Amino acid sequence: MLDHLDNYVRSQASSLARYALQEVVVNLCGWIPSLPGIAVRGLAYKSIMRVEGLPGIESGVRVAFAENIRLGRYVYIDHGVYLHACPGGIELGERTFVMHNAELHVFNFRNLPHAFIKVGARTFIGESVIIRGQGGVTIGEAVLIGPAAQILAINHKFADPSRHIMDQGISGDGIVIEDGAWIGAGAIVLDGVRVGRGAVVGANSVVTHDVPSRTLVAGTPARVIRHLDHDERPGDVADELESWPPMATAEHR
Repeated sequence: MLDHLDNYVRSQASSLARYALQEVVVNLCGWIPSLPGIAVRGLAYKSIMRVEGLPGIESGVRVAFAENIRLGRYVYIDHGVYLHACPGGIELGERTFVMHNAELHVFNFRNLPHAFIKVGARTFIGESVIIRGQGGVTIGEAVLIGPAAQILAINHKFADPSRHIMDQGISGDGIVIEDGAWIGAGAIVLDGVRVGRGAVVGANSVVTHDVPSRTLVAGTPARVIRHLDHDERPGDVADELESWPPMATAEHR
């Protein structure tokens, strides 16, 4: 029984003392509604997180490893958001919005070397978005992430037919989404992908390869639809896309 309790505490905070402080502060302040609650949490959560200025944190926000969470100035976190920041932490740049029921989850207990989530300034993370950071997720400034999108920097290994997939371990190469990109509602960005600066990922697309800057991609798997600066189709920009063969091959057109 004690072993189970110890495992639970270690899944929520770096020590029993940190867990106790985190739970006391959240349970005392996390339920207070409206503007009084935002004001109280803006001050009280400085004791458990690294906070600049006074963030807007709504009621019902759940946190684990709060000591690994860093909030820039004027960050807004909506109702029902879950931030799990073990071990490499979660960093939200100033004026970033995280809307209700979003989940930012590092949760790395298999010792992947680059487990973190870092989000730049003025980024908008929509309702029910899931970001899994076991392989490391870097999101730039002024990025739009639509409702129910998923950014998944983690893969399960499955090559060994003699073992259950659950028992074969995981891998994480990481995901980068550059400044000014827009990830459409319901889109899924898979591990190992870089989405270029100012690119647009269509709603419900599945991104399996890198996305060139200033292009629109859509579909499953996502493919280049056009170049945004010139409204050109892929055939008209073949030379530019030669460095991005996964997106420009004939099988994806």
